[in-house]
Amino acid sequence: MSVSRSAFDQLLEESVRVHGHLCAGQVLGVRLAMLGLRLLSIDDPKGRDRKSLMVFVEIDRCATDAIQSVTGCSLGKRSLRWMDYGVMAATFVHIPTGRAYRICAREEARELSRKYCEEIEDKYRRQLEAYKRMSDEELFRVQAVKVTIQECDMPGRPLRRVRCQACGDFVQDCREVEREDGVFCRACAFGAYYTVILGK
Repeated sequence: MSVSRSAFDQLLEESVRVHGHLCAGQVLGVRLAMLGLRLLSIDDPKGRDRKSLMVFVEIDRCATDAIQSVTGCSLGKRSLRWMDYGVMAATFVHIPTGRAYRICAREEARELSRKYCEEIEDKYRRQLEAYKRMSDEELFRVQAVKVTIQECDMPGRPLRRVRCQACGDFVQDCREVEREDGVFCRACAFGAYYTVILGK
């Protein structure tokens, strides 16, 4: 790694505190986030650079907590977006310039971990330790990409709030559905993930 081991250790320790336990996904997520920030030349993601960064994560696993911990990006700040692809990957976008890099964990790194820690029998512990030592090139595939971010998806205040004509809920951030018979929330337009229990 081109960053200091002590900086990595501090970021990993904070990530573990947030996530709740140490695992290979935490190590991968911290390394991935550090690489993404370096590629965009972002030195202070939680301070002066906090409004310059947006991250798209493609998996809802341990690494995502690590990426959030390192970058300071979050769903609540609208600077972290979850794309439900099931891939251990994230895309880092520099908002002012539009520069973006997608970083994907290499599947072959799992097997390569034997080269670094063959003395460790347990494959999960072996991967955890090896991922700390492996080079970025061995761990990740990096692609320069273009990401189009709609105005309604940008961090900041909501552009508008609209009331659903069926249930009365207010819909923010251009998520309403307009039909010939009116404006609706997505739950009323397409069906909800929940079922209302009458009388409760």
